[in-house]
Amino acid sequence: MDTQLKKQLEIAATKVRMGVIEGVYNAKAGHPGGSLSVADTLTYLYMNRMNVDPANPEMADRDRLVLSKGHTAPALYACLAHRGFFPVEELKTLRKIDSRLQGHPVKGKVPGVDMSTGSLGQGISAACGMALSGKISSDTYKVYAVLGDGEIQEGQVWEAAMFAAHYQLDNLVAVVDNNGLQIDGKIGDVMSPYPIDEKFAAFGWHVICINGHDFDEIEKAFDEAETVLNKPTVIIQRSTKGKGVSFMENQCGWHGKAPNDEEYAKAMDELKAHLASLE
Repeated sequence: MDTQLKKQLEIAATKVRMGVIEGVYNAKAGHPGGSLSVADTLTYLYMNRMNVDPANPEMADRDRLVLSKGHTAPALYACLAHRGFFPVEELKTLRKIDSRLQGHPVKGKVPGVDMSTGSLGQGISAACGMALSGKISSDTYKVYAVLGDGEIQEGQVWEAAMFAAHYQLDNLVAVVDNNGLQIDGKIGDVMSPYPIDEKFAAFGWHVICINGHDFDEIEKAFDEAETVLNKPTVIIQRSTKGKGVSFMENQCGWHGKAPNDEEYAKAMDELKAHLASLE
């Protein structure tokens, strides 16, 4: 990846993380841990990969993204805001009663949201439907689905995996955010989905494993996915829950908890310092 582009993406991802903290803090509720772990990939997709237009969010040939792990909406909202779909200042209204930025994405209310999600396991099925529709209609758009590693404990995920392989949905790319933690602890202790790569391969998917915080690896993975024919692709990204905020990293307690005033200040100071080092 070009050095300048990589720097721009790192700056954008840091701003997205700041948006996550801003939103969850003002809401006094939300899911910062998994939002921070998937921030780099979502930033890459919206800022450098996907064919989307903030001025025309419903354009027919746009690429679609389904946030199957819908509780990490703060990261999606921050990406959409920084991409120009709505004002960044609106991130502070997260989860407010009169806000369109609810705790989980709502299609039809938030420009740029392609699917209402939140019930884990269901988003990937919707993404499969979108991809099959595109194949039937000979459309060129791509469909991206982002799942949590705890989410893939849901049986519906594997029904969708079987469906996608059967219908040879090579216009579908799934991303499994493998940060290793869910609300109750380590995924390996709660209900181990490992080996994730071998399971998807057995279901007929093309499998790519990467570091989810390395933009070079992220770009290489999505470039590779573009070359795959007659089967869906899954990118399994090893990531750090709470990435970018020292006291949140690898702590399952930050799965669904908002920072208090002191924690908010510390988190924002860390992110602002990182942003200054990049700029």
